[in-house]
Amino acid sequence: MRSLFGAGILLLAVTACSDDNGLPDPTITNVERTETLYALEETPVGTASAYAIEGSRQIRTDVSIEFDFAYNLEPGGQHVFLPRAILGIDSLASVKPGFLASTESFEGITTAPSNGYLTDQVIPIAVGERYVVRGRITCVSVGLPKYAKLEVASFDDAARTVTFRVLTNDNCGFKGLQPGLPSN
Repeated sequence: MRSLFGAGILLLAVTACSDDNGLPDPTITNVERTETLYALEETPVGTASAYAIEGSRQIRTDVSIEFDFAYNLEPGGQHVFLPRAILGIDSLASVKPGFLASTESFEGITTAPSNGYLTDQVIPIAVGERYVVRGRITCVSVGLPKYAKLEVASFDDAARTVTFRVLTNDNCGFKGLQPGLPSN
């Protein structure tokens, strides 16, 4: 009887540890969206100029700093993304939101890397460029950021906007960037 009990405990331990990433199962489906942001400068205060990976949300910078990057159209006409550190927000954080340029197609970007993100510089952008984006740490229980992939779709210089495709993984600690429930 004792050996049967021991075997049961061993089976439970192996089953509990079979998840190689140590994270709970994902519950939020990755969905592609199209978003538009207004320039941080020279647009109405009530327009969204920033984006939060968590929740795939446009953010008005006059009411919240809970975002991962902002968009601006610089005086010379250059379109740019601005990670939080450039704006002086959480510049001392151990893991900063940032961008990693990709040569893969939007569909070809399937997993977010852990490192290599540009976090403390202005990111010049152009139509067709693709990025993996690392968000700020919003998964406090596991101390990990969330990730997204983004492709610049268009600009409207008169309205001072950028439109982009984005797919966000809102599951804490998961890096899979394909539609549906992530496996990693």
